[in-house]
Amino acid sequence: QLVESGGGLVQPGGSLRLSCAASGFTLDDYPIGWFRQAPGKEREGVSCISGSDDSTYYADSVKGRFTISRDNAKNTVYLQMNSLKPADTAVYYCGTDGTENCRTEFSGTYYPRYEDYAWGQGTQVTVSS
Repeated sequence: QLVESGGGLVQPGGSLRLSCAASGFTLDDYPIGWFRQAPGKEREGVSCISGSDDSTYYADSVKGRFTISRDNAKNTVYLQMNSLKPADTAVYYCGTDGTENCRTEFSGTYYPRYEDYAWGQGTQVTVSS
């Protein structure tokens, strides 16, 4: 099971840190991705950290602003989001496809197939003044 937390309302230019905590399995055995879905839009890949070597991937839209990391002792993956923009407003989900490495599509524009991943319940991020 994956459980996201840390969302909320923040002003443009602000920061949030999202958490994805796992139960029932060890997070560092698998790649963990962060995704987001805005109203009326497809769910898109934001970032991913691989299970094998902790390689990280970012969508162009968040590169330089978001940082993904893993705390194995807490069995948790984080997404630090800085310089937030109104366009970042969405429900954010973490998920894993149960393989070893992140899909290379995370470096581009990636619209995952829902059935390929195990998902958390999501956490709302709203960027507004």
